[in-house]
Amino acid sequence: SHYGEVNEDWVMMKGTVMGCRKRLITLRKSLLPQVSRKATEKVELKFIDTASKMGHGRFQTSEEKAKFYGGATAKKARKEAKGAEKEAEE
Repeated sequence: SHYGEVNEDWVMMKGTVMGCRKRLITLRKSLLPQVSRKATEKVELKFIDTASKMGHGRFQTSEEKAKFYGGATAKKARKEAKGAEKEAEE
């Protein structure tokens, strides 16, 4: 059986992976059946934090960034929002 096709540029993993940050890892099916309560519980995602913990991209959305910085960044966010609204109308 397969895990499926990876459609994104990344895969979210629970736990840690030893080695450098961009280490190549291979995913394979477990050799033993997972029967523990933790392994079989249904996962329900409510929020995925997209802010980087490395210091870059600390804002979730461009509106949040504009609210924090104000000025030119706020104008840019409004312009992007207008463009998105026009695309949605078409």
